[in-house]
Amino acid sequence: MFNNKKFNSNKKWRYLIYYALLAAMIIFVANEYMNGLKSQHIKYSDFINDINQNKISEVQISKDKLIIIPKSQDEADRGKVLYTERITDPDLIKKLDNAKIQYGGIPQENTAIRGFFINWVLPFIIIAFLLQLFLGKLNKKMGSGVMSFGKNTAKIYAENETGVNFKDVAGQEEAKESLVEIVDFLHNSQRYVEIGARLPKGALLVGPPGTGKTLLAKAVAGEAKVPFFSISGSAFVEMFVGMGAARVRDLFQQAQEKAPCIVFIDEIDAIGKSREGNISGNDEREQTLNQLLAEMDGFDSSKGVVILAATNRPEVLDKALLRPGRFDRRVIVDRPDLKGREDILKVHIKGVKVSPDVDLNNIAKATPGAVGADLANMINEAALRAVKNHRSQVNQEDLEEAVEVIIAGKEKKDRILSPEEKQQVAFHEVGHALVAALLKHTDPVHKITIVPRTMGALGYTMQLPEEEKYLNTKEEMMDQICVMLGGRSAEEVRFNSISTGAANDIERATQTARRMVTIYGMTDRFDMMGLESIQNKYLNGRPVQNCSIETASIIDEETLKIIKESHKKSRKLLKDNMDLLIGISKKLIEKETLMGDEFMSIIRDYNEKKGKESSDNKALTSHLEDV
Repeated sequence: MFNNKKFNSNKKWRYLIYYALLAAMIIFVANEYMNGLKSQHIKYSDFINDINQNKISEVQISKDKLIIIPKSQDEADRGKVLYTERITDPDLIKKLDNAKIQYGGIPQENTAIRGFFINWVLPFIIIAFLLQLFLGKLNKKMGSGVMSFGKNTAKIYAENETGVNFKDVAGQEEAKESLVEIVDFLHNSQRYVEIGARLPKGALLVGPPGTGKTLLAKAVAGEAKVPFFSISGSAFVEMFVGMGAARVRDLFQQAQEKAPCIVFIDEIDAIGKSREGNISGNDEREQTLNQLLAEMDGFDSSKGVVILAATNRPEVLDKALLRPGRFDRRVIVDRPDLKGREDILKVHIKGVKVSPDVDLNNIAKATPGAVGADLANMINEAALRAVKNHRSQVNQEDLEEAVEVIIAGKEKKDRILSPEEKQQVAFHEVGHALVAALLKHTDPVHKITIVPRTMGALGYTMQLPEEEKYLNTKEEMMDQICVMLGGRSAEEVRFNSISTGAANDIERATQTARRMVTIYGMTDRFDMMGLESIQNKYLNGRPVQNCSIETASIIDEETLKIIKESHKKSRKLLKDNMDLLIGISKKLIEKETLMGDEFMSIIRDYNEKKGKESSDNKALTSHLEDV
C-alpha cells in the first residue's frame, strides 16, 4: 500500500498538538475552578484575629505564603483552605505556640514538583486516556477519523503492489478487450493526444456479484503500472452533511497529484442513486453525488486520471452520471460461459496440487450460472476435502463433491429417514429422473441421490447440459416443467398420496410457467404482449407486473393451464412406465446414490428385455395363427 510517511507523520504531530492544547485548556480551567472552591485568600490581620479567637487548626509555612487550615463545624466549609501572604513577623511562632496551633514548614522543591504532578501531569494523562477512548469509539461509529473530516479513506496501491494483471482474470475476455484501450492510453498517451483522441473519463463495470469487477479494475492498474485508488461508495456517506462532498474533492485532488492513476469506486450506487422522486434536495447523498458530477466534469482526462466504478444495479444510477463525458463506457462483466468457467477453474487451481485424472471441463459443465467467486470457492472446498481425507492431491471426486456442497450443502449424516420416508423420497427423485429420460427436450441425468443435505434437501436429481445454451424453445420449457412436476407425479401414481417434498419443485415450475405467459409471449391468449419486466437484472432478477388487476387474474389462469397440462403429461409417462419406476426406485433405495450411467443402463436393460418379450409374443402369435 502506498504511504506518504512524511505527510502522515506531520498529520499525527498536528493532531497530537491539538489534543495537548485541548487537554491543557481543560486542566487550567479545572484547576482555577477547584482552587476557587477549596482555597480563599485572607488578610494577614484577619489571620491574627483567627489565632486569637482559636479558629485555626494548623498552619503550613512556605517561602512566600502561609497555608491555613481552619477549625470548622460547618459542613459547607469543611476541607476549605485559607492562605495569606507571608509577612515578616518575629512573634508569629510565639503566637502559634501560645494558641497551641500545629505548624511546620513545606520543602519548596517537593511542593512544586508534587503540585505540578498532581495539578498538571496526572490530569493530562487521565484526560488523554479519556479522549482516546471516546474518539476511538466515535471513529468506529463514524467509520473514519473524527479529526479527518473531509479526508478520503481510499486505499492507495503503488504500481507494483496490486499484484493483479489481465492474465489473472479469466472468463471475461470481452470485458478485458474493452479496458485494453485505457491501459494503452496510460502507457502511450502522446499518440492519442497527437491524433486528437480523448480518453474516456470513466468506465462503469456492470455485472452480478462475484463476477470479478474489482479484480478487473485492479488488473487495469496492474497492467498500466500506475497508482490505484480504491474506495467504496458507502465510504463517502457520513453522518454529517457535507463530509461526503469534501471527501470527493479530496480524493480527486490526490488523484490529480498522483496522475497518471486509476480511481476505483466500488458499489457506486451507494452515492449515485437517481435523484428522481427525491423531495428533500439537500441531503448528504445528493450533495455527494453533485460533487462527484462536478469533479468528473472538471478534471482533465489528458493527464491520465481514469475513473472506474462498479455496480450490480445500473438501473438505479442517476442519468447525469451515465452521460458521455462522465462514465463514457459501460463494460458488462457477466456470468462466464462454459469456456470461461473452465478458464477460471484453471486460474484458481494453479496453486493446488491435483491428480492427473482431474477433468475441469466436466466441472465447468456441472456449474452453469456459476460466477468466478463460486468457482474459487469450489476449488477451495475440494482442497479442504482432500486434506480431510488425508490425501496429498485433489482428485475428481473431491471437485464433484465440492460442486454438490455449494449447490445442496454437505451430507447430513445425523438425519436418518424412516423406511417409509426413504421409499417416498426415492420414488420422488426417480420420478424427476425418469420423466427427464423419457422426454426429448431435457438435459441428461447426471446423478440421483437420497442422501439428505444440510440445505434442507432430502434428496436431489442433478441434470447436466451437454452443451451451453442461450435460448430455450417453448417445447423445452414445457418439458422442464414436466420434469419439475415428475417427483410429485411419482408419489401420486405409486402411493396415491402426496407429501410436502415438492414445495421447491412447485415454486420453480410456477415461476417458469408464469414467465412463459408474461415475459416470453408463449401463449395464444396474450400473444407477444409484455406483461412483466425484469428489475435488478444482475441481482435477483425480480419480475414486476405491468398490467391491470383483471389481466393479472387471466395470467393466473394461463399459468395454471400450463402447469395442469405438464402435470397430466408427467403422470401419464410414469403410469405407462410403472415397472421401470419401481425397479429404479428399489435400486436407489439399495445404493442411496445412482450415477447417470447406472441410471441409463437400467433403462436400456429394461427396454431390451421388453423388446425381447414383445418379439417373443409376436413370434408366438404368428405361430398360433399358422396352427
